[in-house]
Amino acid sequence: MNVEMKEPSARSHLPTLLFVGIALSTSALTSCAGTGSTEPTSVARAETTNTAPSRPASRVDTPPPVGSPPNPMSSATADSKIAVPQPVLHAPTADELAAYTWLDGSTQVRSLVSAIPTPSGFTRVSEDPASFGAWLRTLPLRGPYTQVKSYAGSVLHEGDDHRIAAVAEIDVGTADLQQCADSVIRMHAEWQWSRGAKSDIGYHFLSGDYATWQRWSAGERPVADGNKVVWKNTAKPSDSRATFRKYLDSVFNYASTISLALHTEHVERADVAPGDFFVFPGGPGHAVLVLDVAKSANGHTVALLGQGYMPAQDFQVLRPNGSEGVWFSLDGDAVDTPFWEPFPWSALHRFSPHGATK
Repeated sequence: MNVEMKEPSARSHLPTLLFVGIALSTSALTSCAGTGSTEPTSVARAETTNTAPSRPASRVDTPPPVGSPPNPMSSATADSKIAVPQPVLHAPTADELAAYTWLDGSTQVRSLVSAIPTPSGFTRVSEDPASFGAWLRTLPLRGPYTQVKSYAGSVLHEGDDHRIAAVAEIDVGTADLQQCADSVIRMHAEWQWSRGAKSDIGYHFLSGDYATWQRWSAGERPVADGNKVVWKNTAKPSDSRATFRKYLDSVFNYASTISLALHTEHVERADVAPGDFFVFPGGPGHAVLVLDVAKSANGHTVALLGQGYMPAQDFQVLRPNGSEGVWFSLDGDAVDTPFWEPFPWSALHRFSPHGATK
């Protein structure tokens, strides 16, 4: 069976290329529950609308009382709630500008680690300072109670939405591309870029083709040739930040939760670490990123989780269902997030040390 891929342009019309690669229905192409958009195509298909699965009525979340929205700066466990002073926003430091290269020097930010302390009795796990996990730990955030907006600028979630603890200071682009799996890829690629590991930047299309930054920066572009992808020299070589951003949009266009799950490594529950992600492949599918992990002396584990979603929108730090805290318990048989069904531990994945598994 042929597989259709996301194309970058107006997602509302869903133009696509046909590729041979994975025998799955064309409804299973999306990153979260939408599809992608922008380059001309040789084959088009009818518009498809996917809807994320609704949460059972028995598990509907109860919002906090009117007039007392949850404080994104509060951390809590079942037996401990700690109100924490909100860190002062600041212009990015030289180190932050080097690590998060999309930042504008005039932007006001706060770091995830300063904004969200651990619950009482928990300590953040040790991370190599050069690791993806350490990079995520200091991810720049916008101010408290920031609205979540779509790529088109419309407000999707108000700043007091009880499911969202914070919003990351990172662009989402101007097309409906950077959804859930794409957001996981975006963070990983930005980390590689910031540390100068450009030769390690590469991700799989749903077709199975491995798209590297090296090929893109050399001027090569993916082109449909019947039912396969070929790379042709159609652009001038460029190693610029702007060209890198266009490369990422191309990856978002052709990648999905399916390709992300297929070409990354499964992680055992006991080994969960910042930088891992839960991915449910399919159409619709979903993925959430593990931003940080903390452990207690008596063996309990909690994590901070973040996501992109559909339509493409600001990256969010999530809050557990019905909790005033921000950290998710990892002690259960599944991890329950507010926008999707619980992720089983079999859904836990990790990029290989040098990027996606080839």
